Amino acid sequence: MPLVECPECAAKVSTAAHACPSCGYPVAEKLSTGNRVSDGTSSLTLDEVLMEIRPSWWGYFWYLFFFWLIVPPIIGWWKRGSVVLKVYRRRITLERGRFAKCQREFMIKDIRSVDIDESFLDRIVGIGDLTIATAAATDAAENIRGIPHPRKVRDLIMAERENS
Repeated sequence: MPLVECPECAAKVSTAAHACPSCGYPVAEKLSTGNRVSDGTSSLTLDEVLMEIRPSWWGYFWYLFFFWLIVPPIIGWWKRGSVVLKVYRRRITLERGRFAKCQREFMIKDIRSVDIDESFLDRIVGIGDLTIATAAATDAAENIRGIPHPRKVRDLIMAERENS
C-alpha cells in the first residue's frame, strides 16, 4: 500500500487507513473524492491540466480550401491590372507594374517580328503569349503573357507596320 501525505499535518499515511494516526484527518474519505494525492514521486491536483486538446485542422479543411480559392483570384486580378499593352499609329507602349512602373516604347517601323505562342488550352480559350522582336541591340524581344486574341493583335501591328 502506498503512502500519501496527510493534507492537514503532512505526515505519511497509508492509503488503506481511514484516518491519519497523527491528527485524525479522514484521509480515505478525501482520497475517494480526489482533492489531492501525493505519493512522494508525483503530486496531482484536480485543477491541474493534464493535456490540452484542440480540434484537428481536418475539421477546418473547407475553410482553408476556400481561403486558397479566394486569394489566387485576387492575386490574378492584381497582376492582370499591372500589364497594359497599347498600340498607336506609329508606336507601341508596354507598361508593367502598379506602384513601380516600367514603360517600354517600340516604334512600329523598328519591329522585326511578332511571334505568338499558344498551347492547346490557350487556343481553346483564345489567349496566347505575344513576343515582339525589335531591331534594338539590347533586349531585342519583349514577351507579354496571356494576351486575348493574339492573332488580331499581331495582324494590327503588322498592318500598322506596312502603313508606316
